[in-house]
Amino acid sequence: MEYYRYAKDQYLNVPAEPGVYKYFNSKGTILYIGKAKNLKKRVSSYFTNTKQHNRKTYKLVQEVKYIEVTVVNTEFDALLLENGLIKENRPKYNILLKDDKTYPSILITNERFPKIYATRTIDPKLGEHFGPYTSVKAMNSVIELVQKLFHIRTCNLNLSKENIQKKKFKVCLEFHLGNCKAPCENLQTEQEYLEDIDNARQIIKGNVNKLKASYKEKMISASANMHFESAQLYKDRLALLDKFQTKTTIVNASLTNIDVFTIVQDQRHSYVNYLRIINGSIKVSDTFEVTSKMEETAPEILEFVIPVMQAKFQSNTSNILSNIALTIWNQTKIVVPKIGDKKKLIDLSLKNTLFFKREKEEIRRQASDRPDRILSTLKTDLKLKEIPTHIECFDNSNIQGTNPVASMVCFKDGKPSKKNYRKFNIKTVSGPDDFASMKEVVFRRYSRLKKQQKALPHLVVIDGGKGQLNAAVQALKELHLYGQLPIIGIAKKLEELYYPEDPLPLYISKKSESLKLLQQLRDEAHRFAITFHRSKRSKHAVASSLDKIKGIGDKTKSQLLMAFGSPSRIKDAELPQLEQLIGKKKAKLVIDFFAQKKES
Repeated sequence: MEYYRYAKDQYLNVPAEPGVYKYFNSKGTILYIGKAKNLKKRVSSYFTNTKQHNRKTYKLVQEVKYIEVTVVNTEFDALLLENGLIKENRPKYNILLKDDKTYPSILITNERFPKIYATRTIDPKLGEHFGPYTSVKAMNSVIELVQKLFHIRTCNLNLSKENIQKKKFKVCLEFHLGNCKAPCENLQTEQEYLEDIDNARQIIKGNVNKLKASYKEKMISASANMHFESAQLYKDRLALLDKFQTKTTIVNASLTNIDVFTIVQDQRHSYVNYLRIINGSIKVSDTFEVTSKMEETAPEILEFVIPVMQAKFQSNTSNILSNIALTIWNQTKIVVPKIGDKKKLIDLSLKNTLFFKREKEEIRRQASDRPDRILSTLKTDLKLKEIPTHIECFDNSNIQGTNPVASMVCFKDGKPSKKNYRKFNIKTVSGPDDFASMKEVVFRRYSRLKKQQKALPHLVVIDGGKGQLNAAVQALKELHLYGQLPIIGIAKKLEELYYPEDPLPLYISKKSESLKLLQQLRDEAHRFAITFHRSKRSKHAVASSLDKIKGIGDKTKSQLLMAFGSPSRIKDAELPQLEQLIGKKKAKLVIDFFAQKKES
């Protein structure tokens, strides 16, 4: 494979070969990865007749800075490379599968006497993996069948020839229960055990009919030779296989090695179901949502999805059924059956797709309805006149009266509206007086809104108990807004809610969504106030340190802080660095100051 890089305006120089193209922005980030039978034609189509592009494609083209193409031998190679690169880089404008689940698989270990068990860790060094299985129940039924038929060991003993010959092990309870044939005491030979493992492997792969024919033949032979116990054993095994097939077969058992893909789209989303059919049984069923970034059509999405899912579930069949017709790599045709058992498979797959679509739509509807529901509950709980779509919450912050500040956070439609957050430096209060500080910031906030004739909130929340609430109420009274503006206080200890002039608090259920919203408001106001306070305290500490240097003014302090960031870095700076920045005289003052401070 060879790759080439071109500037955006050099798209006509791209080779007319099959391959993969990558679009990069000015920061070197991959925006989009695509494949093409003819790279030159495909890439050129993005940069000619741009007026015909949809909005998303036009936006992509505007962001492209340069193009990188990788030439391969065939379109199929390009498809495989494209899928690998998309999975690795997850570009902004590419289709993405919303399928991050980790599925289990069945492992046959590579020990001398292999074990068979389920695992979610894929490690080829451990042995042979089969799957993944989208249904844990289906996987467990396979393991259970294998265990009943062949009595595979479940212990972790090291069954080497030496250990068995030295008789290091004794039979365990599993042997007495008939669940193991005790290869640990050489009661089952390695050859017999490996034959059972090979038969188990066939069942895991779905090749049940061949094993059934073998058991039937052995049963008849044993019966003819008067070995009735052996005949009964094979009869029991046949019954187990028949029962297993009855549970799993959904159509004609002759339908084997078939992949089924159905897709349903709406204006914003695409939903795909994948079925893997072997011997008329569903071995894989997976339904997922596809995020379409460039308004891709259903055939374009399936063209991307099919190789991804076949690689994920280790399918190499070219026998593919779907509800839409398309031709993909190597001229493989997707068949759209109209009648018969294959049409039943399409109907079943579509049923799964439509059910998944309805489920996702319901989840989205509930998510969109949730803020309205919570705010309606809050209106009822607090006995408000209207739904509080606009809520503001206040909090103070100071440590031992230093750098007192306050914050106001705003929630609109039940969500933070950060552009409406406000910070307040306390101007009229000296010392640690939370009540006076709260009165000041509430007065300043609503006098401004009143003066600017802006909309008032539907609810004001004060972080604190009765004292802070009464201070805020006093501010509203002075502004003649008391009675017009609903206001409550929320105390931290027991999550008590206080109304003005009501000595008894209101308690809302701890599980209530409306209380959780008030707690979120309170916590956000507290976080915002603390962050502001720390920032101010840090700046104050920096300023205080530099203020002590005689001969250094505000302009020089700003220069030093811009260059070094903190007093500790200024202290560690070399004289030549300082001289270059603020001159020899001032640099010496700074060096001497920190030297004296160090000595003292």
